Amino acid sequence: MNNHSPNIRPIIRQLDEATANRIAAGEVVERPASAVKELVENALDAGATRIDIAIEEGGKRLIRVSDDGCGMTPDDLPLALSRHATSKIDGNDLLAINSFGFRGEALPSLGAVGRLTITSRVDGDEGAEISVTAGRITPPRPAAGNRGTVVELRDLFFATPARLKFMRSERAETQAVAETVRRLAMAEPYTGFTLSADGKEAFRADAEQGELFGALQARLARVMGRDFIDNAIAIDAERDGLTLTGFAALPTYSRGAAVAQHLYVNGRPVRDKLLTGALRAGYMDVLASGRHPAAVLYLTCDPQLVDVNVHPAKAEVRFRDPTAARGLVVSALRHGLANAGHRASSTVGDATLAAFRPEPARLNAPPPRNYQMDYRPSGGAIRASLDLQAPVPMQETGFSEAPSARFEPAGDDAPATAPLGAARAQIHENYIIAQSDDGLVIVDQHAAHERLVYERLKAQAEANGIASQALLIPEIVELSEADAARILSIAGELAELGLVIEAFGGGAVAVREAPAMLTRLNAQALIRDILDDLSDQGTSDRLRARLDAVLSSMACHGSVRSGRRMTADEMNALLRDMERTPKSGQCNHGRPTWVKLRLADIERLFGR
Repeated sequence: MNNHSPNIRPIIRQLDEATANRIAAGEVVERPASAVKELVENALDAGATRIDIAIEEGGKRLIRVSDDGCGMTPDDLPLALSRHATSKIDGNDLLAINSFGFRGEALPSLGAVGRLTITSRVDGDEGAEISVTAGRITPPRPAAGNRGTVVELRDLFFATPARLKFMRSERAETQAVAETVRRLAMAEPYTGFTLSADGKEAFRADAEQGELFGALQARLARVMGRDFIDNAIAIDAERDGLTLTGFAALPTYSRGAAVAQHLYVNGRPVRDKLLTGALRAGYMDVLASGRHPAAVLYLTCDPQLVDVNVHPAKAEVRFRDPTAARGLVVSALRHGLANAGHRASSTVGDATLAAFRPEPARLNAPPPRNYQMDYRPSGGAIRASLDLQAPVPMQETGFSEAPSARFEPAGDDAPATAPLGAARAQIHENYIIAQSDDGLVIVDQHAAHERLVYERLKAQAEANGIASQALLIPEIVELSEADAARILSIAGELAELGLVIEAFGGGAVAVREAPAMLTRLNAQALIRDILDDLSDQGTSDRLRARLDAVLSSMACHGSVRSGRRMTADEMNALLRDMERTPKSGQCNHGRPTWVKLRLADIERLFGR
């Protein structure tokens, strides 16, 4: 609502520099984690091999970042606090950016909203210190120090107290700072990082050694955890001048939220809708609804192919060819998951072992039953006990008479050395027990066969194409002219999936043919859903997902049912098919199809 009277002309004023700096600081420094990000990136651009970060009260009271980089001279310090002063670019080409920072806004912004002190020294020169408080700069003065720079920021946002009202709790701000440091540490394995919060070490990652891929693997194991690396597949692909490397976790090592997804473009951590959507598409038919993949991916390319000058926080990027970037991520992930074959995450077996262990004792629980009786049993009781402990001759039928277990001899030539071992039994007419050379494998026969059938159906559909069915009466979908042009621009791709559309005048499109397997298709809803995806992500996998869902349903109904008894030959054939089939480590809904218990773990369960 405009509160100005039409008869009063508003006066245009030039804002003073301090006010302008505070406004600009709001774009760059949102919270303490933003300040830490800018300062650590400056240290990395200075060539630091060691960066120490210390914060107090979540960063609101103190942020100190110390590095051993190249440092600054006394003459450089006042210039570093001037807006749009930088050593990263010369201004001739805003796409030729090979550093984290390039805007020259971070230090002036921090000095505008807090109390900032910079102490720095270069090799062969004296150290110096400069301070700025709420935009007021004091002249540089001599100071002692090692080579490198120490930036100390106190009382963040004291000059803009309204911003303090939007700060979260100290714990939440500390967690945000730690997450920022971890993300940057994953991008720079040859740099050591330490973070202390209120005097206690919160994170530490020493500099790694060796070649880049090995250094990245070691750094990710330290930051993401050993389980992530043990259950991840290596990604290394290249296309159209773009290179994708990193690690992507197996589908059975998924998370309940997208908290373990880290994407980097030319070493810069980004949160990009295009790349996030591509990551989701790469796992499209191997994850259950509500589950999210874990991955750390590094996309590198010529700086001319990507624009990082999209937002002051530099967390968003824009690719010159977004289709190529997305296609590389999707194809690399799908290829990597297919090459993983029948692998399932080791954490599934760990969870199974945990289920075998007794629950911890409860408070006020009754004392455990005492089996070591403190009285002498009678002679008759002793004889009866010994009779019960005597071995019972095995009947010819063996274990097959047990109502809940059916054992089939696998034969002497059963391949126990195969990855999934040799089938030894079927229990509850649903689970196959196999013996491997180093443990025990439990297979869900229905889930495993469902995946095998699903992969065969997908292969047949790709080889023969998606059959389409001509509609007796074409369905007309009314759209805006812009939406009609957008959906018609991918008409060729939709036709390959069996959905044939064409222009019908104005903003309308006509749906002439639909995929034959989609017997109940709401064409209008599907078209609008695809348009929503195109608007949000620039591409859409909506139709492919629906076709895969139908194939998954067909596979479910055509697979071995739970409750069916299988012979030893059938069980072993299923195991061998699983070893040959991509993605057979999880069913169509993302659940594991098999669990392995190592022999050493089983022995520990029995105290051996």
